[in-house]
Amino acid sequence: MDTALPTVGHAIWRWLEFEGLNAERLFAAHGLSKEELQSQSKRIPSDTWDGIMTDASGGFANTCAGLSAAQCWHPSDLGAMGYAWLASSTLGTAFRRMERYFAVVGERTSVTLKDAGQGLQVSITQNRSDPMLRAFGADFSMSILLDMCRVNYHSPLYPAEVTLQRERPNCASEYTKFYQCEVYFESDEDSFTLAAADVDRLLPTSNRQLAGVHDQILTQQLAALHKDDIAARCKVIILENLTTGEISTEGVARELHMSSRTLTRRLEAQGTQLQKILDETRCELAERYFADPANSVSEVAFLLGFSQQSSLTRASKRWFGMPPLKYRSERATESPSLS
Repeated sequence: MDTALPTVGHAIWRWLEFEGLNAERLFAAHGLSKEELQSQSKRIPSDTWDGIMTDASGGFANTCAGLSAAQCWHPSDLGAMGYAWLASSTLGTAFRRMERYFAVVGERTSVTLKDAGQGLQVSITQNRSDPMLRAFGADFSMSILLDMCRVNYHSPLYPAEVTLQRERPNCASEYTKFYQCEVYFESDEDSFTLAAADVDRLLPTSNRQLAGVHDQILTQQLAALHKDDIAARCKVIILENLTTGEISTEGVARELHMSSRTLTRRLEAQGTQLQKILDETRCELAERYFADPANSVSEVAFLLGFSQQSSLTRASKRWFGMPPLKYRSERATESPSLS
């Protein structure tokens, strides 16, 4: 069963009220109060949100109502994903983060990225068969996503192109006004494309430390959401214990309440090993830590759980083909892409 964060309901609630509907009554009809939207630990069935949307659809004054959702969101509505987005160094990094972790926000909708001739194409895919729900869902999600981009960008930002699966509505001009570009209706997918220069531009809201913290939270939430993904659960344990330098099959298996043999067998079934997950995690974190000049090489070695700096040097040569200081020097001339 697909689920979503309760806090997403805050954005839906504000949106319904913005459109002149009684959000409290609509939510209550599906067994939800505003207080129940505060929880960060429970999940709400996606069918509940779809039911509220279905009941509300008859009260919308026009079929362009989904566009107004851009005025009704707050970063906290998306939990750690919202704050990780704000701390991302570029829009490209933000969208790669969202593509990876969007299931934490809601499982019925996903974000997929594709390099297009004009730049980066961001597509919204929904597990909804009802055309009305799919149309409102696309408008709701895409309008919020574009406004999130504009908040981070701190300058006028317009897509190069927008495609929508929905039929061309009577209020089509409202879409052109909102997106400020050509909008193609009755298309194969719901998407917008951002120019490469806009996607790669360094953002003023960038904060590597905050992005890293929220990534760890999102990894933990994703692992909890997909409990059968043993590799993801191992990565959470690694992140929690990395600085101790005491990562072992026996220790991880103990925290997962299984034998070492069972853990090894289940990881092999997923085509991986604990040492490989540990190495990939260290490499991913090393890229982020080296990008911050405030972190010395010895500090990075400690953060990655190496007992000696020489161990980090050997690992850096294996990961990046060069020692830490040279890698940091070369990265300093490039645009940040990992925070």
